[in-house]
Amino acid sequence: MSAVAPSGEQWSIHHGDQRLTVVQVGGGIREYAVGDRPVVSGYPVSAKADAGRGQLLVPWPNRVRDGQYAFAGRDQQLALTEPARANASHGLVRWALWDLEVHEASVLVVAYSLMPQQGWDYPLQLRVRYELADDGLTVTPEATNVGDGRAPFGFGVHPYLTVGEARVDEVTLTVPARTVLDVDDRLIPTGSSPVAGDLDLRSPRELGATVLDHAFTDLTPGDHGRWEVVLARGERRTTVWADVEAYPFVQVFTGDTLPEDKQRTTGVAVEPMTCPANALATGDHLVVLEPDQTWSAPWGIRPSPLTA
Repeated sequence: MSAVAPSGEQWSIHHGDQRLTVVQVGGGIREYAVGDRPVVSGYPVSAKADAGRGQLLVPWPNRVRDGQYAFAGRDQQLALTEPARANASHGLVRWALWDLEVHEASVLVVAYSLMPQQGWDYPLQLRVRYELADDGLTVTPEATNVGDGRAPFGFGVHPYLTVGEARVDEVTLTVPARTVLDVDDRLIPTGSSPVAGDLDLRSPRELGATVLDHAFTDLTPGDHGRWEVVLARGERRTTVWADVEAYPFVQVFTGDTLPEDKQRTTGVAVEPMTCPANALATGDHLVVLEPDQTWSAPWGIRPSPLTA
């Protein structure tokens, strides 16, 4: 009997030189490459996802202070999955077993039924479509409220981008944001400030020793109403894009709090988010789904060059 991979079944799609692998555990991305060049800093098939690597953050991204919030007149207590900071972190589906619904040459759809549990009373049917094409990867998440009452909802995703650097200090980063969220020592927002100094990344700038674990907002869209965060090094570029209305926040993390052997060496996390941390408690940009209502909004990754 062969051993089971820690991330479960492995589902791969291809288009030209592009290759993407999505995993059963969490339904997220384990690897994305163009030829032998990684586009995301993933993890081996023999390991589980670490530090949120490639994971889907549903039904809330980031953190909920003390795991506590109230909705529809009812107080809720989520499990504290970040015990060191006494927070509920990154949703409820990161370690769930997702089902494969569609598997074609360049298209993959995974699904999961999120049911009521501790601190969560709202059944959601979740689907994520991954598609490779000439312009890179498009990911289209979808959430449908299949309960008989209203449901709070937020979405985020946690890819670590790479352009072949040995350390993230070597990359040039562009983040088209005018505002950054201020946080306390538990990484819960306390307000916001205009970007300045090392946090003003509206023009391409080499990261050097800059430390980032910040949520940016007031993002300036380019073509088609999308913002773009760009990592570059030499001839290589990796771009994350998302619709500015659907994803008004992006978290950027340089990995300085990871275990010592991975600090600043395993890519830059660029995380599109529909809402900031603690949104279940504050309601800030929280999506509220009526019964039978579906939310869906694509985001994507565009590597360059797209040939090996």
